[in-house]
Amino acid sequence: MTEKSQNGWTASKDPKEIKIKPFPVKGTDLKIRCNEICGPILAAFAAEFHEKVEPLDEGSLDDWGYAYRNVRGDKTNLSNHSSGTAIDLNARKHPLGKAVTFKPIQIVMIRQLIQKYHLVWGGDYKNRKDEMHFEIKETPEQVKALTKELGLA
Repeated sequence: MTEKSQNGWTASKDPKEIKIKPFPVKGTDLKIRCNEICGPILAAFAAEFHEKVEPLDEGSLDDWGYAYRNVRGDKTNLSNHSSGTAIDLNARKHPLGKAVTFKPIQIVMIRQLIQKYHLVWGGDYKNRKDEMHFEIKETPEQVKALTKELGLA
C-alpha cells in the first residue's frame, strides 16, 4: 500500500524510497532534507526567508524538512514532512499553536514569497496556527514546471 501525506505526495518511512536529499540553503550553513522534486523550491524559499524575513538560526537546529510522522495531534493523517514536501523554519521563535509571532512587515514578505514559490503557510491555517511551517501545495508536475520557470533546475 502506498502511503500519502496530506498534500497527496508519496510518503515513506524510508527516505531513499521517496528520494529525500539534503538541499543547501544559500547564505547559510544549513541543509534541509526534502523530496528531490521540491527540494530546489523549498531551499530557494528558505534562502529568501533567511535574507528577507529573518535570519535562520543556524546553530539552534530548529530548521528541518523530512520527518516521517503524523500531523501533530492527528492519529490518521501523515504530515507533509513525511513526503519531504514541507519545511519548518525558526521553530523556536514560531512554535506550533502560537499566532502573530512575526511582525507585520515580515508577514507581508512571507506572503510575497509563498506566492512566488506556490507554497502554503501554516500561519494561514484556520484552526491551530503553525507559523514555522511551509509546504508544497501542487503536484510533482506543477512543481517541476515552477522549478524550471524560476531557473532552479
